[in-house]
Amino acid sequence: MIPMLVALVPLFDENMTVKAYSLFSQKHNFLLNPLMQSTGLNDGAARVEGLEVLNSVGLETLSEEAEVFVPVNNISVFSDISEQCDAAHERVVLLIDNTIPPIEMYVNRLQELKEQGFRLAIRKLAVTDFENYRPILRLVDYVFLNNRKIAIDKAKIYFGKLYPNVKLCAGGIETFEIFEELKKTGGYQFYEGIFYRTPLTRENHEVAPLKVNYIELLNMVNSAEFELTKAADVIGRDTALTISLLQMVNNMSVNSGITTIRHAAAMLGEKELKKWINTAVVNALYADKPSEVTRLSLLRAKFAENLAPSYGLAARKEELFLMGLFSVLDVILEKPMEEALGMVKVSSDISNALVKGEGKLAPVMDFMVQYESANWPEVSRQMILGNMDTDVVSDAYMGSLSWYRDLMSV
Repeated sequence: MIPMLVALVPLFDENMTVKAYSLFSQKHNFLLNPLMQSTGLNDGAARVEGLEVLNSVGLETLSEEAEVFVPVNNISVFSDISEQCDAAHERVVLLIDNTIPPIEMYVNRLQELKEQGFRLAIRKLAVTDFENYRPILRLVDYVFLNNRKIAIDKAKIYFGKLYPNVKLCAGGIETFEIFEELKKTGGYQFYEGIFYRTPLTRENHEVAPLKVNYIELLNMVNSAEFELTKAADVIGRDTALTISLLQMVNNMSVNSGITTIRHAAAMLGEKELKKWINTAVVNALYADKPSEVTRLSLLRAKFAENLAPSYGLAARKEELFLMGLFSVLDVILEKPMEEALGMVKVSSDISNALVKGEGKLAPVMDFMVQYESANWPEVSRQMILGNMDTDVVSDAYMGSLSWYRDLMSV
């Protein structure tokens, strides 16, 4: 696969369970190749980039069961998509937008793709487009309605009357409060936006006792006086953490012959034990939140660590790992980030990056946020300023996806 930038945007149901992902990709630096990106006149333009990603890393690396929405443009839609797609067609939804006009040649091509077993979705439609796009709207399975740009409730009524079989996806949701309001009215198959990673803060919110215990373990493992045996004793009092530790060690060495929790901890060694505790405890800490929040935290942690050399911070990769790991702590504890970080022992650089967006680590955090939103123009700008190559960034992100898959399979 040609190195490219790849971002997965989750689509939730009303229970905050991830039911699908939109896969957005960018093959070249957006700013260095503006003409190529706007016209599609680049190498492989007649191919669907998202399918290259799926075929290269495997659908299971990106999503175990959920559908994957893959964008096609007005050129690649005429390529041999069926031949390019190794994944089961029913797991792939071809995502088009208003750059594909509702004229006969495109309508016929979309009809052919439907007959080949693909499902179709459309986004970026303005209210003024609705009538003109009737020939295409009769074919699509999903329509994305952007909550920030149109009167989404009125649009829902329109589609309910004229296209009752079309599933609606509410997009552009910025806060959890907006999500709750949309959920009350009902009628949406999926919900998309940054709301799931936006904290819902409550006055005088008490942190559950179990979470307090986990935070104490985090503080223990990240303190300068960290002792492996004490950490092992604390782990031994939590069944879930004990099982997770034993699985980790057994995965490393089948013939390990583990006799005690301290023995298992010693086999990992202090450095790896600290990293495992941070990862496993955060996973447990986030257990009552949508699984995507845990996934986001862990992906950011590994992505930040992988990006460290590109920012001249190779010696601080463990600190970057923690920054990514704690970047949604405000969401988990339902407290402002400054107050949430006050409960755990992190460096001032981590705190400054997450609370103020300042300091040596802040550029890495900002880059990751732009990347996971598929804001390719801004990502490209930062890559130019940082002299980062596409293949380096691509390897860093795809490596974090593979790491997360392996971590969850232990």
